[in-house]
Formats: sequence, structure tokens, C-alpha cells
Amino acid sequence: YYQPEAYIPQTDTYIEKDASINEEIERYRLAATNALIARRDVIVVASVSCIYGLGESDEYRDLAIKVEREGGGGGRGGLIKRLVEAQYTRNDFDFKPGTFRVRGDILDIFPAYETKAVRIEFFGDDVDSIYEIDPLTGKKGASMPSVCITPAKQFVMGKDKFERAFARIEAELDERLKFFESKGKLLEAQRLRERTEYDIEMMRELGYCNGIENYSRPLSGRAPGSAPECLIDYFPDDFLTIIDESHVAVPQIRAM
Repeated sequence: YYQPEAYIPQTDTYIEKDASINEEIERYRLAATNALIARRDVIVVASVSCIYGLGESDEYRDLAIKVEREGGGGGRGGLIKRLVEAQYTRNDFDFKPGTFRVRGDILDIFPAYETKAVRIEFFGDDVDSIYEIDPLTGKKGASMPSVCITPAKQFVMGKDKFERAFARIEAELDERLKFFESKGKLLEAQRLRERTEYDIEMMRELGYCNGIENYSRPLSGRAPGSAPECLIDYFPDDFLTIIDESHVAVPQIRAM
């Protein structure tokens, strides 16, 4: 469910944008993109939502974190920094998907696309062991030689690219403000400035804001009218697509 923001100037009423995402469906979507990044033996069964816009696949791959046992990895501090960049949040008490917790040399990560958590034990700056744990009981599961942790959200981006995107957003904002002011719509211009500057500040500080998909074109630097990336862009070049009822489905997709 997504309700876009709205403004009624007659009554000076501003309706905040609101989004509600089914957690299980979101987990499946993230599990699909994680599998496509981490391995080769993948079958994805998808609805037409596989052509809905997602974040850039290159940025998603760049922010994926590969941790190998006895492979260093930049130490605990470096790994925590990369987790934050990948939109994971630290929470030592409410351990849920998309969070991590730290206890001494032990780092627990609850991937946003899994039902099991991952525990990484360090010895100094080296990774000593990696294994699954039950996020509720902490019971130890299978040991793993390595793990690939992909971002907790599909709309992610590195800091350098964010700064370039902010310049594009601010340039478009100036253009729209001049338009509203030339029409004498000063209240609308003020609201637009407040909303956009708040979103930019949220993205600058947290790397995310509600409704970030509204900024997908300036964030990715695409030309006006160009299509965003979708799940298909996460596949390797040699993938195979099978479309059921294609004589009906393909014309429908083309019409969309």
C-alpha cells in the first residue's frame, strides 16, 4: 500500500506520504535479489511485479558484503561500518530482520531476507568462525565457510553518488519553485521546499527517506522518461525467461 503525499491549498492541509509493505513479500523480494548476487543455481518464480522499478543493481552489488572465515574482512569495526552503509541498523535488544547486534568479539546479523541469523566471531581483526543461529533462542546451527550479506533495502546508494544526486534534486527543486512563484502559488512553493529539503537531509544523514523511490530518477542519474531498473536487471547475461500464457501476458506487459 502506498499513499502519495498531497497538499490542499484551500484549507492548508498537508497529507503525509505513507507506505505499508507486507514484510513477508518484502523478504521474498530481497531473498530473490540476494540469491541472484550470491549464487548461480537460482530459479525465481515471479508475478508481473518483476518489472516494477527497483534500485540500481550495480549499487546493490557494490554494497553487498562478502565475509570469509579466516579471510580478514577489515575487522569488526570495518564490517559494522559496511553494514550501516547497506541500511542495516544496530539494535542490541530487539533483534529483527535488517538489524545487527554487537557483543564483544561477536557480531550477530539478521539479514532482511532470511529467517535465520548469522553469527560472526572475531579473533582480533580476523574472522574466527561463521555459523547460523536461531534469532530467538540463539541456538547454534550450521557452520559456514563464508557468507554474502546483501543490503537490507533495494534502494541503496554509496555516499559519493548521493551527493551528486542531491545537486540534481536541488536543481529540479529550484526550477519548480520558480514555476510556482511565477504563478503566485507561494504556499505551494513553501511546502515543496520544506518537503524536499527534509527528504534530502534524511537521505544525507540516514541514507534513506520515506518514499525514496520518488527520487529514483535523479538518484540514478537517468534521463527523463527512461525506465528504472527492475528485477530482470539483477540477472546475469545468460539467464532464461519462461513466460506462462505468453500470448496474453506479453501484450499485457507491453501495454503497461
